[in-house]
Amino acid sequence: MSRRRAGQGLGHLAEDAAERAVYVVSVAAELAGMHPQTLRQYDRLGLVSPTRTRGRGRRYSHRDVERLRRIQSLSQEGINLEGIRRILALEARVEELEADNARMRSREAVVQR
Repeated sequence: MSRRRAGQGLGHLAEDAAERAVYVVSVAAELAGMHPQTLRQYDRLGLVSPTRTRGRGRRYSHRDVERLRRIQSLSQEGINLEGIRRILALEARVEELEADNARMRSREAVVQR
């Protein structure tokens, strides 16, 4: 397997790497370009849900960091946190519907054969 450079996005990670909770708050904050307290606030508000260790410490995955960057981008566009929460929920729903649609098209293609 070739070495990967940091910051290449989810498409360049091992299959399960995007979901592995490996970053502590300070590292995730640095990767997302935020203050650690901002990450804690977003966790309290439910905008991001990092995995918890037995000692209740937060551990962020690469996907969590990407989500934090998305939140930051929306915030910089002037969208408030409730608006961001709604946008993220709608984006997640669109992804679900697109996946459902792709599965139905695949099944339809099998039936058509």
